[in-house]
Amino acid sequence: MIAENLIGFESIPQTLPHYCIESFRRHNKPDALNYKSNGSWINISGETVIEKIKHIALGLSELGVKAGDKVAIISENRPEWSLTDLAILSLSAVNVPIYTTQAVEQIRYILEDSGSKMLFVSGKKLWKHAENAIQSVERLEKLVFFDEDAKPENDNRAITLADIEKRGKEIEQIDEKTFERHLEQIKPEDLATIIYTSGTTGEPKGVMLTHENFVSNIESISKGLPIKPTDRSLAVLPLSHIFERTVFYVLCSNGVAVHYCASFDQLAPSLQAVKPTIMTAVPRLFEQVYHKIVKKGRAAGGVKTKLFNWALQVGQEYWSKKENRQFISPSLKAKHALASKLVFSKWREGVGGELRFFVSGGAPLSKKLSYAFWAAGIPILQGYGMTEACIVCANRPEDNKVGSIGVPFEGIEMKIDEKEGEVLIRGKNVMQGYFNKDEETTKALDTEGWYHTGDVGYRDEDGHFYITDRIKDLFKLSNGKYVAPQQVEALLKQSPLVGQAVVVGNGRKQVGALIVPDWESVKQAIKDEGIDAKGTREELCENRYVVKRIQNDAIRFTKETNDFERVKRVYLLPREFSIDKGEMTPTLKIKRSVIDEKYSEAIDEICGS
Repeated sequence: MIAENLIGFESIPQTLPHYCIESFRRHNKPDALNYKSNGSWINISGETVIEKIKHIALGLSELGVKAGDKVAIISENRPEWSLTDLAILSLSAVNVPIYTTQAVEQIRYILEDSGSKMLFVSGKKLWKHAENAIQSVERLEKLVFFDEDAKPENDNRAITLADIEKRGKEIEQIDEKTFERHLEQIKPEDLATIIYTSGTTGEPKGVMLTHENFVSNIESISKGLPIKPTDRSLAVLPLSHIFERTVFYVLCSNGVAVHYCASFDQLAPSLQAVKPTIMTAVPRLFEQVYHKIVKKGRAAGGVKTKLFNWALQVGQEYWSKKENRQFISPSLKAKHALASKLVFSKWREGVGGELRFFVSGGAPLSKKLSYAFWAAGIPILQGYGMTEACIVCANRPEDNKVGSIGVPFEGIEMKIDEKEGEVLIRGKNVMQGYFNKDEETTKALDTEGWYHTGDVGYRDEDGHFYITDRIKDLFKLSNGKYVAPQQVEALLKQSPLVGQAVVVGNGRKQVGALIVPDWESVKQAIKDEGIDAKGTREELCENRYVVKRIQNDAIRFTKETNDFERVKRVYLLPREFSIDKGEMTPTLKIKRSVIDEKYSEAIDEICGS
């Protein structure tokens, strides 16, 4: 019914529900949204998606959700996240996403600060995590559960998503035009979401984004990247993050089949099953994949290992010359073709075999890793964005510069502030401000509409932008030299022995690094050398051979930096930096002030006090 009713979209405001629902209607794919259940992939057709959005929206309306109301969601990636999101937006209400990794105190803060009247929770595991956070939140009127068996019996606010859908169907039977009337009320300037930033310092800030902010981004990205209705995508980054959420809207509006991957441990089999053609990812994913490939290739032994190392070398040389527009000899072309057939073909198979390109964001990706993937026929287009401005720019398949974040999408202005080298952004994609924080908004948005990103960067002669670091992350050595830690950390992560790395040295004599080893690789390296170095992680962190091996890698991989930026010494840590310990944000960004304070003695030891 809804597919027939929704016509004449040109005459009504262009908002997120209009864009997505019209696309589901127009393409009506049998596999519009897809998820894995009991080992099998389940398809949801475009027509069914529309019906579900409509019924959830009408059910929410019957429960009292109205324009401007805040509704929160805490869930892993699954179709219900997106269906609920679009249903909320269809009522001109506001979606407040919460990371599944968010600490209890932050969940409570977000619910209270936003004034959310309803919370959606996926299942038992997340309910157990979030339950303590909501005890003192008085405004919450309803708790809605995606999984029926997660609904607590002792809370009269609890209801299931199925119950809401049922209510919505009943309302539609009474008046089938109700949903259309809701859609007609949405305006481009209406608030669509409040997304709370990670908060590497201080409490999270709620970023206010309107329908127009998102829609302008959909249109500019769709013009800038070659996205086709025949594409398949795998959503593995959390939908609570601006990157994956914006990409979801872009994919929907272009008729792409979306497949949900609930967690990173399901990624490998999902890649094989889905065979995505386009996908978003973060550098950490590429680092992990690269290290696994290198480990496997070098563990083969004999001729196979020699062939693998030869292919890596050829790939680096080939793509470095290609990217820098240098002459590629017939001999090198032939070598690369052979390496592609014998070695790199297995890399392509590992990501499904049909990938056209990755879009990477969130942190710098080293040139070495980029060259390796491009040489293997797996293009990685590095881009750039932030909660406050959605997706701002990216490299293009036909115009890629490794190390850069590309050029802005149409309608988005970028420039470098002459005084501090800060990246400034202006356009319809830029937020309205921070919720309940006028002073913070004034600091971030100037009177001319430029958003001050806090990132330091530069623009080359071809118009490509580069990010060197965050202004607040830059630190000064005792000799007065400034160090950009993110760039050095990206180099360190090229080592298969490095799991996590934080570059330190603020106010000290030299640069050092706190490193959490990749323990599997370290143990293999010890075994390969025939060294008897058994023991706990704590004992291995003190082992002279282990420290020396990782320190040599740190020196080797940072040798191309300025002398004062090179890592001179490392300090090994037995456990990963984590969100739970307050060392990382929900988006896995390091809280440097916490690290500096917590490990001050270790930093003094390797950097000099």
